[in-house]
Amino acid sequence: MISPSGNFRIFLAAEPVDFRKGMDGLAACVANNFDLDPYSGAIYVFRSRRADRLKLLVWDGSGLVLIMKRLNGKRFTWPKPQSGPVTLTKVQFNALFEGIDWTKVAVSSTRKPVFISPRFPVPH
Repeated sequence: MISPSGNFRIFLAAEPVDFRKGMDGLAACVANNFDLDPYSGAIYVFRSRRADRLKLLVWDGSGLVLIMKRLNGKRFTWPKPQSGPVTLTKVQFNALFEGIDWTKVAVSSTRKPVFISPRFPVPH
């Protein structure tokens, strides 16, 4: 399984794309349709019309990387078509890539802990 390490932003194209497009065509789609920079290091995820295949596009610092996955006998879960991309968390992306319904994955928010000094109590 491919799992992004680090602090990547992950964008999911809600509309299917022409799967004959290669990396340059998908990069143009990112720039023209989403008004995002395909060379920012973010991961862009596209799906075929049948929703059984997806393509990932990412700039790794030295070149564009294109990854394709096809599910056997299943379809990827995809959001309803909308004009812009959908942002995914790393956990949602991992579920999507495995063919699991990523919309059922709970997104938890984490808060930075607050340091309370024993010498200086926090006023209430």
